Amino acid sequence: MVATTVDYEARIPNNVGLSSDRRLQRALERWLPNYIDWWRTMGPEGFQDDNIYLRTAVSVEKSGWAHFDYVKMPDYRWGIFLNPTEEDRKIGFGDHYGKDAWDQVPGEYRNALRRIVVTQADTEPASVEQQRLLGQCCPSLYDLRNLFQINVEEGRHLWAMVYLLHSYFGRDGREEAEELLERQSGDPDKPRILNVFNEPIEDWLSFFCFATFTDRDGKYQLGALAESAFTPLAASTRFMLTEEAHHLFVGQTGVERVITRTCELMKGDRDHDVTKDGAVPLEIIQRYINRWYSLSLDLFGSEVSSNGATFFANSLKGRFQEQRRWDDHIGLEGSKVMDVVREGTLTNEEVPLRNAMNEVLRDEYIKDCQTVMTSWNRACKKAGIAFEFTLPDRKFHRHQGEYAGHFFTPEGELIDEDRFEAKKDEWIASDEDRNYVKSLMVQVTTPGEFAHWIAPPKRGINGNPIEHEYVKFNRHVRD
Repeated sequence: MVATTVDYEARIPNNVGLSSDRRLQRALERWLPNYIDWWRTMGPEGFQDDNIYLRTAVSVEKSGWAHFDYVKMPDYRWGIFLNPTEEDRKIGFGDHYGKDAWDQVPGEYRNALRRIVVTQADTEPASVEQQRLLGQCCPSLYDLRNLFQINVEEGRHLWAMVYLLHSYFGRDGREEAEELLERQSGDPDKPRILNVFNEPIEDWLSFFCFATFTDRDGKYQLGALAESAFTPLAASTRFMLTEEAHHLFVGQTGVERVITRTCELMKGDRDHDVTKDGAVPLEIIQRYINRWYSLSLDLFGSEVSSNGATFFANSLKGRFQEQRRWDDHIGLEGSKVMDVVREGTLTNEEVPLRNAMNEVLRDEYIKDCQTVMTSWNRACKKAGIAFEFTLPDRKFHRHQGEYAGHFFTPEGELIDEDRFEAKKDEWIASDEDRNYVKSLMVQVTTPGEFAHWIAPPKRGINGNPIEHEYVKFNRHVRD
């Protein structure tokens, strides 16, 4: 049972009628203390006893599903929220197209679905772990609050996936849920499943780029899963997409504010050397873009993928907005031409459409990222600065798929390793770049004040002014 309103009287807030399944309820209530221990250990360090102005879901309806109030993060009401689904839902793609959607896991797809859920679930705590120290160098209370809002929502997304594991995958699912709290971002022995979620995030420009590019991958992965024939998975991810939009906003506007501040300082310096003013040069921002964008492209998997074909054929994972954007929902007749490397030469190859489903999803992602570049370039143009940000070619700096093990320029030219290594620091954020950016990261916690390297936002949160006290520190605890 899925309702539009949320039961907040329950120990675990939910709209899935959890109290009607006592066995499941007890299992999740046993998992809850382990989750809180993980949050206190691996969540935002140094702010667990402070009151944060957070948004909490109180309904899954579009008209006002969020409530804003101050709350300590360990007391945040995480829970299980699924979008209500239409009655008599039909499968919208693949070999099962037009048949009744599934409320239970078909036995023949059990392992594949569990793999899909676990992989998505693993990204949620991973990003919290990557960002756990950023509060120590926040550029403002506004940004600090936005960081924590993203963190608690990633935690709630983990709850959504853990609910599916406990509800539909038996003992295997319960064990997988435990392991989600045992892996750790960057741990050499028990790392997170996907490589980009093991990358350190030690400065706010990295965080903003991560939220722009890596969370945008999440938008398209969740969108593909929202088409799934397995209705509980589709209902979970559709609600997660509602919250994901805020993460993308924080990333995109965050980078834009860095660009705006840099452009302001460039106009006042004849040499355009903003390092003298403690700001981030546009060239370094471009190298950050190249790094995080290319790492995020890997998350879509191999360009030619039998797994992608199988997931689509079995109606487990569709295309982004499958019903709205596509006419042929079977995908047996089409094909896609893509660049491949054969015997040291870049050539074209026609691939059956189902085997190219990862690349189809990546195409949508790239178009979306290009709109972000347009917005950032508009900020430069508005400031009168002749600089244009670009996305590197999809083959650049790849570690998964057809282009892994090969070397390309940002324009997509196939080159040898020696030439790539010679130019790498001009193309990708180097240790020197990152150390410089880290040197600018000084904590600012006075309401309404911002670090020198970033411009204020255009407006505050939930109608509040920019100088609102978005985080109220528990001074007694800190002292």
